Amino acid sequence: MSVTIYESAIELKSTSSSNVVVAEVSGKLETSDYELLAPAIEEAIKKHGKIRLLFTMKDFHGWTAGALWEDVKFDAKHFKDLERLAMVGDKAWERGMALFCKPFTTAKIKYFDASELDVAREWIKA
Repeated sequence: MSVTIYESAIELKSTSSSNVVVAEVSGKLETSDYELLAPAIEEAIKKHGKIRLLFTMKDFHGWTAGALWEDVKFDAKHFKDLERLAMVGDKAWERGMALFCKPFTTAKIKYFDASELDVAREWIKA
């Protein structure tokens, strides 16, 4: 199954044969983005158990307060369901997000600069 969400700050890609989910985000995440994101990721977790998430940020401006709350709730619910998290971005504060995420998951987390997208793809699969 491949899911792509448009008309949103998130484009999500997943296949039924892999436990890797790719989330490409841009703009500012809204609460409504999680109404689309959460069920798609939960379906991947149901199918594969633990998943790996490649989270790429391009022209990303963060979250609204409501979206941040949805993210925290989602992270708490799926604390042990994420095996690896690769975060790819091009801003200093995005690098800091990798450190911020650590208490909310048991996943191995690694930040990559946007120029290292291919390296991030390899790491998430390794």
